[in-house]
Amino acid sequence: MITVYTDGASSGNPGPSGAGIYIKHNETYKTYQIPLDAMSNHEAEFMAVIHALRICNKSFPGEILSFRTDSKIVVDTIEKDYTKNKIFLPLLKEIRKEMNNFPYFFIKWIPEKHNLHADRLARQAIKY
Repeated sequence: MITVYTDGASSGNPGPSGAGIYIKHNETYKTYQIPLDAMSNHEAEFMAVIHALRICNKSFPGEILSFRTDSKIVVDTIEKDYTKNKIFLPLLKEIRKEMNNFPYFFIKWIPEKHNLHADRLARQAIKY
């Protein structure tokens, strides 16, 4: 099983944004800092999940994925597979598409204090 921590950050709301991804596989880990266009913090959180899914598709095809994020809105939207928000809808559709590449995909909300690696990476990505 692959454990993936994601976080999104934006400087301003909306503003320049970044995605941070921390992937644990066995005893190894990989980190990613992905600069994003100007967007809201919530959009950056969704984009972090999308980018992480794409990375996992290339690096860990067919594996079981266990995602962790401190964004309740992302977890609720994915678990319910529904949103009324017109901005989030295409992001949810992209997540659905990417999730279909894996036999199992789990997502869990965690407190910010347990997501420090991904948070630091997301904040650093804004500076690129």
